[in-house]
Amino acid sequence: MRLESHIAFGPHPDLGVVAEVTPDNPYTETEQVLRKHHFRRHPESGLYFLPSDAPYNRVLRAVTGAARVLQDAGLSVAADPRLMVPPPVTQSPDTPARKAVPAQSLTALTTELHTADRAMDAAEILQELLDEDSGAMGELEQLLTTTATWCERLDTDAGLELGSRLRTIANHMAFLGDRIADVEGDLAVMPNVIPADAPPLAATPTRPHEDLLPRYGARAQAAVAASPHQPAHSPTTATPPSAATSPPSGPARTH
Repeated sequence: MRLESHIAFGPHPDLGVVAEVTPDNPYTETEQVLRKHHFRRHPESGLYFLPSDAPYNRVLRAVTGAARVLQDAGLSVAADPRLMVPPPVTQSPDTPARKAVPAQSLTALTTELHTADRAMDAAEILQELLDEDSGAMGELEQLLTTTATWCERLDTDAGLELGSRLRTIANHMAFLGDRIADVEGDLAVMPNVIPADAPPLAATPTRPHEDLLPRYGARAQAAVAASPHQPAHSPTTATPPSAATSPPSGPARTH
């Protein structure tokens, strides 16, 4: 890997994905940033490398997250474009299917936040959410795509349309995961700690705009309401529009 910048990321024949830092690098916290993105220093070569068994998506998040922080610090950063190419999947026909690993529930991850004090602790919780093998985000995306396939097996125009909508939502989930990974990368390099006198998370009031967000319960009720495509099972007599909108009558005017 040719080094022409303050720091460069690229593949290494023995160490896998590495980061190389120039001796004249002016940013004193470069090593700290790399370590927070899971790079470790090789004692002989001086290169920083990622674990050899790190999944492809995790490698990309580590490289892009560290590169963004270092660029924001004013460094010149280079990345080998080969890092963007996923590794080929080689599997013989007799290879058994990998067993599903249940993800830690979102409720459990939220509970962990109540005991997290450091910004990097919150980053680790988001990492569990985004984990390629057992993260809840990946499981939700898999559920959506599987449901899309189920709808398509109805072999109707409506089923195909629903399947297409679900696959679009799954793509949105992948985009959302990238945005969450951005936040996780920023949290991972923050030294901040929750003040000792801060109120508990459960007692902290929500922001005003959060109160205006629609809840899934309300959406679920709306989903089963009467519609042109799915009439309600228990219709009720609707109030005539005129009665609902007519203003109350006032006293008669006298002349």
